[in-house]
Amino acid sequence: MSEISSKQAWTLLKQYNKEEFHLLHARTVALVMRWFAEHEGFEAEADFWETVGLLHDIDYELYPDEHCKKAPELLRNGGADEKLIHAVVSHGFGHCSEVEPEHHMEKVLFAADELTGLIWAAALMRPSKSVSDMELKSLKKKYKDKKFAAGCSREIIALGAERLGWELDELLQKTLDAMAAYEDKINNPAYYED
Repeated sequence: MSEISSKQAWTLLKQYNKEEFHLLHARTVALVMRWFAEHEGFEAEADFWETVGLLHDIDYELYPDEHCKKAPELLRNGGADEKLIHAVVSHGFGHCSEVEPEHHMEKVLFAADELTGLIWAAALMRPSKSVSDMELKSLKKKYKDKKFAAGCSREIIALGAERLGWELDELLQKTLDAMAAYEDKINNPAYYED
């Protein structure tokens, strides 16, 4: 099967996701994944990384109790190949999936998914409501406060950094840089429709 474009992925995602919160998260993770591909030496795979980011939670809104289990069916019905399905399902390793992240891209997705939620929550507390003026030390303070954005698993974020062979600070800074670089596109609900 041919690769799904980001526009096709967005259309597929919107068949199963209507809540702006979920669509914002999908755009965030997609563009963070694109940034990582471009900065980690995988420029040629940037479109694929972005598509995986868009589709990683395709089943979450309608099937939260079957997260990562319903995704293969929805993705196959949408024309996804097994490489994309493996990547999507691997992001839930250890909590909703037995599929382990193998490729560097899958490890980045595993690490960055939860972290993007924590960064957005921290940004909303700032006067600017933006990540563009957030510094690492400010993010670390929020990260260490277990009551802040309690739904964002610090354990998964730390494990993700470890799987990548990075210090936690490196993962935090790179994800912060990625979100700042693409913030305007992330915040544009029609970005994938233009």
